[in-house]
Amino acid sequence: MFFIQDSNNLAEHIPTAQAPAGTDIFSVILSGFLNNEVTAAIVATPVLFTTISFIWSTYVVIAYVVSLILLILYVYASVQWNQYQALQSQMLRDSEKLYDEHFRGVRKNSRLNDVFTHSASENPNDWRLAIIEADIILDDILKQRGYAGTSLGERLRSISPHQLASLDDAWEAHKVRNQIAHGGADFVLTKRLAEETINRYRRVFTEFGVT
Repeated sequence: MFFIQDSNNLAEHIPTAQAPAGTDIFSVILSGFLNNEVTAAIVATPVLFTTISFIWSTYVVIAYVVSLILLILYVYASVQWNQYQALQSQMLRDSEKLYDEHFRGVRKNSRLNDVFTHSASENPNDWRLAIIEADIILDDILKQRGYAGTSLGERLRSISPHQLASLDDAWEAHKVRNQIAHGGADFVLTKRLAEETINRYRRVFTEFGVT
C-alpha cells in the first residue's frame, strides 16, 4: 500500500506535457490597441465619426470654393479671348480699309507688286496682308467689269464658269481671305496655304489681263 500511495504522489508531481502554443502577433497588437485607454475611448465614443465628418465637410467646402474660383477664371479668360479675337478682326478690317483708301487710283501693277512682295516675306502677318490686298484688287476688277453685287462674294456669285474659267480659284482664295478676317488668331495661315492662295489670285488676275 505504501508503494501504491507513493506512486500516486509521484504522479501528482510529474508535470503533464502540453503542445506549445503559437504566438499570434496580430492578436497581441489588437489586444494592446484595445487595452489603450485613449484608443478605446475613441472607438467606444462618436469622436472618431465626428472627426471624419468634420474632415469631409471641410473638404467639400474647399472643393466648392476651388471650383467656383476656377469657374470665374474660365469665364474671365473666355471674355478676354473673345475680346482679343474681335480686336484682331477689327485690326484686319482697318488694315484692309486703309490699304483700299491708300491705293485707290494707283495702277494695279504697282498694287500687285506690293502683294507679291508681302507674300514672299517670311512673316505670317505679311502673308495675311498680301491675301487681303489681293482680295481688294480682285473686288476692284469685278467692279470695273460691271459685275453686280454689293460685296465680292455677291459679285462672284453673279459670274458663271463660262465667263471666268478661274472662278473656282477666285472662290477658294476669297474663302481663305474670309477665314483670315473672321477667324482672327484662331486661323493658322501656313506658308504653303498662303502661296497656294496667292497663286489662285494670280491665275484670276492673269485671266482678266491684269499682271
